[in-house]
Amino acid sequence: MNFWDYLGNRHQQLLTDAYQHASAVFQCMVVATVLGVIIGIVTYRSDWAGSLATTTTSTILTVPSLAMIGLLIPIVGLGVAPTVIALTLYGLLPIVRNSIVGLRGVDPSLVDAAKGIGMSRVARLFRVELPLAWPPILTGIRVSTQMLMGIAAIAAYASGPGLGNEIFRGIASLGSKNALNQVLAGTLGIIVLALLFDAAYVLIGRLTIPRGIRA
Repeated sequence: MNFWDYLGNRHQQLLTDAYQHASAVFQCMVVATVLGVIIGIVTYRSDWAGSLATTTTSTILTVPSLAMIGLLIPIVGLGVAPTVIALTLYGLLPIVRNSIVGLRGVDPSLVDAAKGIGMSRVARLFRVELPLAWPPILTGIRVSTQMLMGIAAIAAYASGPGLGNEIFRGIASLGSKNALNQVLAGTLGIIVLALLFDAAYVLIGRLTIPRGIRA
């Protein structure tokens, strides 16, 4: 059976796996984005706190993904839980780092001007600082998403959802007539999803970042 015949016969299962893969990455990115931006807001004013946040999330990223999921299985079991926890932790570094960099890069004169017209600290944060820091934050989200697309494939090791199951089935049946087709289908599916997500982020950037800031 050639690759195109395999896709035709397995398209329903592949679409289901692709949906689960995209859904897992999207949901984990939402959680990682919220946590990462909050950590950035809490730590960006202090050099040591910012360094601690960046170092901690960097350390998490050095743990091999297979080892991370393996460590989580005895604690939370198989399935979705270890996948969500691992992906969320891995997604933090680019968002935390870019949130801190973006917030620190806001022109102090703009913050002083907002303070001068009576804005509270919370108002300055949400109406001045975060909008100006949004471009680097969005870049961090894009980087995290691309990383998680690949890492999510390892979730199949813990019976997690996604296209990794297709890849692992192919690896487990090496030598069979469809082994290469399975690995290729899972890999190409992840690449296509990554490109679609990145295109969506480009569109979000164009819609949410003023032209002057983009320039």
